[in-house]
Amino acid sequence: MIAPSILSADFARLADEISAVGGEPGKRADWLHVDVMDAHFVPNLTLGLPVVQSILKTTDIPIDCHLMIEDPDRWAPGYAEAGAHNVTVHVEAAHNPVNLAKDLRAAGAKAGLAIKPGTNFDDYVEVLKHYDTLLVMSVEPGFGGQKFIADVLDKVRKARQLVDTGHLKLLVEIDGGINADTIEQAAEAGVDCFVAGSAVYNGKDPAEAIEALRGLAAPAYAHARA
Repeated sequence: MIAPSILSADFARLADEISAVGGEPGKRADWLHVDVMDAHFVPNLTLGLPVVQSILKTTDIPIDCHLMIEDPDRWAPGYAEAGAHNVTVHVEAAHNPVNLAKDLRAAGAKAGLAIKPGTNFDDYVEVLKHYDTLLVMSVEPGFGGQKFIADVLDKVRKARQLVDTGHLKLLVEIDGGINADTIEQAAEAGVDCFVAGSAVYNGKDPAEAIEALRGLAAPAYAHARA
């Protein structure tokens, strides 16, 4: 699965940029990744619920909301209620991640849990039993265009093993520095869904970029699972 991040899109042409990744099969985004930043949990400020509500009116691509915010226990359910397909919160910010997962699901969304590069995956295995998605950050959250941190793939491998053995039932997603040079190693480690911002939107044709990334990831993923 490829989830283009609109953080790298032209916000002045946002509807057009979203439309560019919503076309024919093979070149169509599986999810549309929307980064919500509050300038508190991370130093950057992006967009909030009103913009997400507007995006939901313009596309039928499932919306993948990544909330890099303080107090997600309070604010995250609103994104689920608005119609986001997957709402991801940071374990470092959540006060009660198990209850929050239940609240997100009750509001109609899949529940995602994100972990920063420096966060210990092993500490949250039991919590992840309540979630549908694990988002492994392969950069420090807050800004697009950062360099991929390959060390986080150890977390991906652990998660993949737990999913494959039935201990966890979730989709493994990765976000940060994903491009033609890094997507194959992430796929081999066991990633199911790849968030790509600059690699999709900084080229001439976002749809062609999606097709190219999927063409690299799919064989690597299949080979590793064979």
